[in-house]
Amino acid sequence: MTHQNDTTSLASRLTHRMSRPDFPSLRARIEATGGCLKPVHLTGHRVITDRTGRVLDRTDGTVYAPCGNRRESVCPSCSDRYAADAFHLIRAGVSGGKTVPGTVIDKPRLFLTLTAPSFGPVHTRRTRPTGKRVPCPCGTYHHDDDPRPGTALDPDTYDYRGAVLWQGHAGELWHRFTIRLRRELATAAGIRVADFADHARISYAKVAEYQKRGLIHFHAVIRLDGPEGPADPAPGWATATTLAAAVTAAAATTTVTKTLRLDGTTTRHTFTWGDQVDVRTIRPEHAHTVEDDHGDISDRALAGYIAKYATKGTSTSDTADRPMRSERDIDHLTIHPHHKAMITTAWELGANEDVAFLRRWAHMLGFRGHFLTKSQRYSLTFTALRTERRTWQHHRALEQLGTDPASVLVVNHWKHAGNGYADDTEREIAHAIYERKRQHRKENFEKEHI
Repeated sequence: MTHQNDTTSLASRLTHRMSRPDFPSLRARIEATGGCLKPVHLTGHRVITDRTGRVLDRTDGTVYAPCGNRRESVCPSCSDRYAADAFHLIRAGVSGGKTVPGTVIDKPRLFLTLTAPSFGPVHTRRTRPTGKRVPCPCGTYHHDDDPRPGTALDPDTYDYRGAVLWQGHAGELWHRFTIRLRRELATAAGIRVADFADHARISYAKVAEYQKRGLIHFHAVIRLDGPEGPADPAPGWATATTLAAAVTAAAATTTVTKTLRLDGTTTRHTFTWGDQVDVRTIRPEHAHTVEDDHGDISDRALAGYIAKYATKGTSTSDTADRPMRSERDIDHLTIHPHHKAMITTAWELGANEDVAFLRRWAHMLGFRGHFLTKSQRYSLTFTALRTERRTWQHHRALEQLGTDPASVLVVNHWKHAGNGYADDTEREIAHAIYERKRQHRKENFEKEHI
């Protein structure tokens, strides 16, 4: 009965809000953001004049801009836009397009997954090749919605400190891995490490994804270029086999060693990758399937695969939406005890000067890196993609006014005036607009690929 009353109440509020005189302007502002759930309010004006100074168009008042948050749990609309940008960024570096030449498909290209070490037994939900489920070490067959898989079997003996410290140094471990990879390739090519940059360049894009146990996986596309980047042919000795062997060797031998003073005791810590390392060759696109019978992966499917993790990587594990400010913030979290223990451990370790950064990143379980990063020459940037989109939108708006973009002057004067919506009713309207736009994009995509 309560649910029915809530539904009736929401419908009543929606009807009331949509009947107000200012609803058309509210809807237009929401439409302009694509249905963003946390829009940025800007107040001011925009004036478009021709070369003589005659005003062609003027906009005054408040406009909404998308929040730009990549997390689906925060804003599905902006998350979709981020995923689309990530797809194009990754795809261009794998198979060409935008500013990247199509000849990159002829270069050695690999898809790599690096994992975290084990810090103690966890609940599992595994199946045999036949499809039969294997019982968890706790003796239970965990169902699909059970939150326990990935969490500690025995929280009292699980190494939460080691897990959080590893997480806090995962970004540096990746950096050391790329250095080690150059050394392995130089050795394989028979050249000096100091001369490697004169012969070849490692280009990559990587995405961080949380595992159920709260630790990061790194998924990466690695391409071997000539020294000048994507337009420069790879050296003759560079093959996918050579690159795969070098990646495997580098992953096995990369370490980060730190001497840390924690709780009054100085200890030497060595961080390495986990035993599970997956290396696959990227093949030119022939189908939309992710893998073929040999375990290779297609370029288009790979771009979509990585774009998905760029936006949903955090949702596979319980993390907070904002940084922790005190122990009280942690106490009020309603998340799985395993992930709450990692946040608590990060906060407590952050009291030590050597790892003070952990408090800032406690809400991310100690991980302090970006979720999608790339080397300089891998492909174009998010900034370039967004600039291209803004330019297209700008030109389209001017064309609708019947003006030549090259012959007008546009003056924008806006200042921040707030964020979000007045109430849940307006959020529901925004979400409905997002869902309609999303369904429309899906239908158009299906029509184009029939």
